[in-house]
Amino acid sequence: MIQKTLYIVRHGQTELNRQGIVQGRGMDTDLNDEGRKQASLFFEAYQTIPFDKIYVSALKRTQQTVQKFIDSGIPYEKLSGLDELAWGIHEGQPSTTQNKAAFLQIMRDWLDGRLDSKFEGGESPNEVELREREALDIIMSHPEEKTVLICMHGRAMRLLLCILTNVPLTQMDTFPHQNLVLYKVIYDGEKFEIADFNNAEHLKQP
Repeated sequence: MIQKTLYIVRHGQTELNRQGIVQGRGMDTDLNDEGRKQASLFFEAYQTIPFDKIYVSALKRTQQTVQKFIDSGIPYEKLSGLDELAWGIHEGQPSTTQNKAAFLQIMRDWLDGRLDSKFEGGESPNEVELREREALDIIMSHPEEKTVLICMHGRAMRLLLCILTNVPLTQMDTFPHQNLVLYKVIYDGEKFEIADFNNAEHLKQP
């Protein structure tokens, strides 16, 4: 029976996060100073966890977030299935009244079960679910990896948590997040259970 503990974190802060600008899958941004500080705090708090493997998305902000763990010798793998949802034409755009309204509308669509809705050039939750399930299959196909660190993105993380806990994607917003927040999920061989929900204790300065 496969048993596994997944430590799932969102990447540290980027400059676009700080400015409230949408990133998505099409923006390959770096961590800013605050993001690097968050990454260090997370490493300090969790460096003693015996991670067998690290999985990151294909976007460099996730690898930068867990680089200290990688540097300590833990093997890692990039899975594009863990990439952020693509927001299409809205990526990298400053917040305006028009695009705020567009985002509100698409969130309403998703909440109402219209999970194929997407922006021009973007992805729908249903499309992201397909690639996340492929990534999850890869992660779960290694029974020898008992303790795994996964670094990914806010919206994608919400969708993955729906998949893991077997709740409809329409409930994605029940999983809050901020930069470098942790969800610890335990797989007992039959089901996934969240053992640590939206934990940001490691980010609190002493």
